[in-house]
Amino acid sequence: MMGGSAIDDDWELTSPYNGTRTLVLVGRTGNGKSATGNTILGRRAFKSRASSSGVTSSCELQKTILPDGQIVNVIDTPGLFDISAGIEFVGKEIVKCIDLAKDGIHAVLVVFSVRTRFSEEEEAALRSLRMLFGSKIINYMIVVFTGGDELEDNDENLEDYLGRECPQPLKDILILCGNRRVLFDNKTKDENKRTAQVQELLSFVNTVIGQNGGKPFTDEIFVEMKKGAMKFHEQQEVVGSLKGYSRGEIQKFEEQMQKSYDEQLKRITDMVEAKLRETTTRLEQKLAEEHAARMRAEEQAHQAQKKSDDEIRSLRESLERAWKETEELRKQRAEGRCAIL
Repeated sequence: MMGGSAIDDDWELTSPYNGTRTLVLVGRTGNGKSATGNTILGRRAFKSRASSSGVTSSCELQKTILPDGQIVNVIDTPGLFDISAGIEFVGKEIVKCIDLAKDGIHAVLVVFSVRTRFSEEEEAALRSLRMLFGSKIINYMIVVFTGGDELEDNDENLEDYLGRECPQPLKDILILCGNRRVLFDNKTKDENKRTAQVQELLSFVNTVIGQNGGKPFTDEIFVEMKKGAMKFHEQQEVVGSLKGYSRGEIQKFEEQMQKSYDEQLKRITDMVEAKLRETTTRLEQKLAEEHAARMRAEEQAHQAQKKSDDEIRSLRESLERAWKETEELRKQRAEGRCAIL
């Protein structure tokens, strides 16, 4: 738990893959992350409605048990990598997401909507994700397109959409994540269709788990969170075994434990915020460099076009002069013949 309360007791101190799958939904506000989570869970667990400002205000975990007995944890997030929301907010939410994910993330579901164009904001957010967690995060990504009902209404499928509305940055993302993508219709009432969608997604999740050797995604932030969990549990055991102390003395020990954990949590949050600032700076520099490169390329193309236009104009003028000179000579010869006659 965050914000002054004791660490969540569900933290495991070892990390074997026990069949539980933890999926994290990321994507632009309004793309349908919460609705997708509800489809996976098979119930309306997350608040979901049309809203330009977003409905999810903080990371939240819900779980479901599949017919085969396996547990799936689904973490819904606000605009996790929307830096415009503020570094502090994003940093705290990332730490909360990691706390909810416990021993790691088995798949990152990157949610896009076929109802809206792929934006520079989304491209920047995905770059931030890679810069913050490293390129390894790509190995855990699955792309989910929402709005399947709209494509169906237009007698289109996902292939039609991607052939028509797939800018190069989105193509690059799909290539990087091994073309793992699925189309969701979160509005359908057809249970067979809903089940088929979820099964296709879980098939990709199983592929991701297999390709990563059964190991969920973790990084230094997860490691630091786990260290804090281990220390906190050790202190809890010590306090629980104390004999001959008054309730007031034990309460003081507990307060010291909580203070120690809160301080470590703040250090972790500060570390995440520092990485976010570094990531933002690097991203801004990269975008500025790319913009400058595009401007140079456009200027070079403009100059090349201008040179080509000048050469064509010069050639046209030369041809016109030659034609006029030829016409003049023809007239002179014609006039000369008339004079002889």
